[in-house]
Amino acid sequence: MLKIWGRANSANVQKVLWCCDELGLPFERIDAGMQFGRVNDPEYLELNPNGQVPTLVDGAYVLWESNSILRYLAMQYGASSTLYPAEPQLRASVDRWLDWCLAALQPTERPVFVSLVRTSPEQRDATALAANLDTLVKRWKLLDTHLQGRFHLADDKFTIADIALGTFAKRWFGLVGIERPSMPSLERWYQRVSQRSPFKKYIDHPLT
Repeated sequence: MLKIWGRANSANVQKVLWCCDELGLPFERIDAGMQFGRVNDPEYLELNPNGQVPTLVDGAYVLWESNSILRYLAMQYGASSTLYPAEPQLRASVDRWLDWCLAALQPTERPVFVSLVRTSPEQRDATALAANLDTLVKRWKLLDTHLQGRFHLADDKFTIADIALGTFAKRWFGLVGIERPSMPSLERWYQRVSQRSPFKKYIDHPLT
């Protein structure tokens, strides 16, 4: 059975759990990170020298970096699924959004999320929050534009790109205390992916 190290409220862990459920893969999740500790223990650092979550253990094989884990699971266990298409151009389109999530969205999303969810109001840096929020809105608007006339991010089939971005969209639409400009295509896409059973099981929870 697969082992997934990581706390349940980590977005990067959540997307791996979502992917496993889409593929019907049984797994054991082991709490690690933040209040659970473990990530700086020597035994864990042997698995993941970054000291971060998630880490996947599949028999003797160990893999870290959440989007790499998504790719591995889809290739290893989902050959008959549409989660990670084999056709080069379609796969590259999926990879583009996975890379964009890591390189463009998450670096801006994280400080906004931490400020609004995990920082007390009196300790927030209002100037930094406003600047990061402005950039984050631009990121989501880019995705909204891409989704115009599309059901999903790549080839109108549900893929691991939808899993990765859908997980962070939950945070975007779940934040309180901010004004979200209208993004109708993004909102329609989010309504579709948020109806999936694994989303309801692993993602659709109060932000913590």
